[in-house]
Amino acid sequence: MDQLLSLLNENARFSSKQLAAMLGTTAEEVEKQIASYEKQGIIRGYKVLLDHERLDEETVQAIIEVKVSPKRDLGFEDIARRIMSYSEVDTVYLMSGGYDLLVILECRTFKDIALFVQQRLAALDSVLSTATHFVLVRYKEKGVVLCGEDSDDRRSALL
Repeated sequence: MDQLLSLLNENARFSSKQLAAMLGTTAEEVEKQIASYEKQGIIRGYKVLLDHERLDEETVQAIIEVKVSPKRDLGFEDIARRIMSYSEVDTVYLMSGGYDLLVILECRTFKDIALFVQQRLAALDSVLSTATHFVLVRYKEKGVVLCGEDSDDRRSALL
């Protein structure tokens, strides 16, 4: 990965001027390169990493292992596209190993996740089985430490 992409991956809020100073180039050149990456589809979007524990909203994150029977001539693409079309679904990966797809979703309650798995995911004709895991504590995500000695994290008291 080139230096510009590495810096943006670390902190997408760096200004063009800051990036230019770090890279020894001009802000205009940085903006031109970013626009090129966006046009090529290398940069697909910019997202904020939220610490939901510090918000006054409850959310539950689940990681679901899904075994599927791929459709002839369509492979895993068809079922992956159907799963990722649901608004609750954040991430879908094709995996090697004991299951085929890894699905990550976030809902308001455990019941919402259970209903999603029961009524939507398991009901799909290609789905053979699911195994749902609930995230209890997020210690680090995308390279960012979310809880530790300096936090007022109440989660560790629950474990």
